[in-house]
Amino acid sequence: MEESLLALPDTDLYLFDEGNAQRAYLVFGCHPVGTDDEGEPLHRFVVWAPHAKSIHVAGDFNDWDETANPLAIVHEGVWSGVVAGLKDGDIYKYAVEGPDGEVSLKFDPFAFHAENGLHTGSKVWDIDGYAWHDAAWMEARRASDVLHAPLSIYELQIGSWRVAEGEMYPNYRIVADQLVEYCRTMNYTHVELLPITEYPFPGSWGYQATGYYSPSSRYGTPQDFMYLVDTLHAAGIGVIIDWVPAHFPRDAFALAKFDGTPQFEYADPRKGEHAEWGTLVFDYQKPQVQSFLISSAMFFFDKYHVDGIRVDAVSSMLYLDYARTEWVPNANGGNINLEAEAFLKKLNASVLSEYPGAMMIAEESTAFPLVTAPPYDGGLGFTFKWDMGFMHDMLDYCSMDPLFRSGNHDKLTFGMMYAFSENYVLAFSHDEVVHGKKSMVDKMYGTYEQKFATLRALMGFQFGRPGKKLTFMGSEFGQVIEWDFQKELDWFLLEYPIHDSMRLWSAELNKLYRATPALWKIDDGWAGFGWSNVDDRDESAIAFIRYANDGTPDMLVCCNFTPNPLTGFTVGLPCAGTVKEVLNSDEPRFGGSGVGNPRAVRTKHVPFGDYPYSAQLELGPLSAAFFRFKHMKPRTRRAGDDKK
Repeated sequence: MEESLLALPDTDLYLFDEGNAQRAYLVFGCHPVGTDDEGEPLHRFVVWAPHAKSIHVAGDFNDWDETANPLAIVHEGVWSGVVAGLKDGDIYKYAVEGPDGEVSLKFDPFAFHAENGLHTGSKVWDIDGYAWHDAAWMEARRASDVLHAPLSIYELQIGSWRVAEGEMYPNYRIVADQLVEYCRTMNYTHVELLPITEYPFPGSWGYQATGYYSPSSRYGTPQDFMYLVDTLHAAGIGVIIDWVPAHFPRDAFALAKFDGTPQFEYADPRKGEHAEWGTLVFDYQKPQVQSFLISSAMFFFDKYHVDGIRVDAVSSMLYLDYARTEWVPNANGGNINLEAEAFLKKLNASVLSEYPGAMMIAEESTAFPLVTAPPYDGGLGFTFKWDMGFMHDMLDYCSMDPLFRSGNHDKLTFGMMYAFSENYVLAFSHDEVVHGKKSMVDKMYGTYEQKFATLRALMGFQFGRPGKKLTFMGSEFGQVIEWDFQKELDWFLLEYPIHDSMRLWSAELNKLYRATPALWKIDDGWAGFGWSNVDDRDESAIAFIRYANDGTPDMLVCCNFTPNPLTGFTVGLPCAGTVKEVLNSDEPRFGGSGVGNPRAVRTKHVPFGDYPYSAQLELGPLSAAFFRFKHMKPRTRRAGDDKK
């Protein structure tokens, strides 16, 4: 075989070794490199394994002969070789001989496709050539300002959203067409897919990945996944994927001790193991590991046109003592993993500098500072962070007996104390509807009907407040049982009026949200928000105003978290005019009792709180209502505005 086919670009190898490769997948893995003299296709295999004694390519094409197709060292720690006669779909692994002479069959870390089901081989696959049709979407995204745009995310797992009878898994293409129809009806702006990177254990939901460059073959081919993204883009729907650089499984066929030593993971188990999850932790100090992970993220933007990545378990990356009794302090004696912190900054800078308008979202559950601040200001550089505090406070509040809500009124208000410290997503995610936590509707306190009313009120509060939105599949129509990854959602529930009314409320709430710039234009400061009635703890009710860009009050949001209607609920207003109810969760079409304000309500020149005007409204039991301001003058400054 000509040595020229084994040679690799020096610049690419240098960047890989420095931790600065953003597209290592162009060099590593399996790639077609032409044909031989007989016209047989040639494929080059490149793998990083610094402590291996030998590596061979074994597969169905050579009867799994672990000595037939050797690789040679072409660069320090990098092996390369060429195999003739392969075609798309051929299955292979690397036979890696470790320092101790033991040979292990390993999945290609850079494989573009994998075997189906519980089989663990890599597949030869050409991912080029798909004819994309989303140029207009991609161009618009590049010019977009995601911080000041509507963002309502529908979170789902492909394998348990809709599954045809008799099928184990749906195909990406079938899901694409179904999702477009559903998300259009429901008015979501984006979908967020639980991890689609290949994973062996279904019970991990994808959060224990083995193929960081392989969309899961359970659901089809790489081109099938491209079709899913392309189809959603054509319908004006963005695509976010969950991605897990925090840890990986111990499966012997994958990354664990890849070259016979801790290669991708920390060698010290006090840093390299997550006992809680039974997984291993990436060694963020190694530049080659940085290149591997950053290139994986870039790969899904480059080749699959995704619009965002939600980085899972960021807290576990940042804290050396996360879920550990024994841990190793950093060089300064602290508990922050400085290597992981630096890696996250590099990751976000790499993606967002290349893809303006894309999103990097952190699942970070602590008060780690500046998660969404840019790296040049000392931040981690994420676009958004999930607001876990809001989620916990509101679920605690709505699950308690209304008799005790007056004593817990701070759960409604505390989130605004820090709401602008980061760019937040208000998420009620998959994590809250598993492991005995109950479904969203079942968490709510009260009778069956009151549970639905409370969930409608909670969603109204969520969509009215500053912050982007996320809803996990099933919650939008009141799925009663917890999420079960082994079966599809209980779509038959939509045959029952209370569930279909819940679905309608979710759709109308999204519609109002998207059509009202005041609900999303200023999510990052007090210029877009003001309390209208913040202290009515006795009635467990609350009201606030969302302001337009020019300072004009645009939308009044009122929530009643008691099972009794409120008559004459007073709200403070900054100027004269009327407020007109435009959406009310207590409307009969949503399953409510019909209490509301059918006519516009005129303000009175009666001060309330910090405001010179007020109005009195009717609120239904366990409800959220949205009122549009009419004939209002620009807002006047309130006492204390300059201190907020």
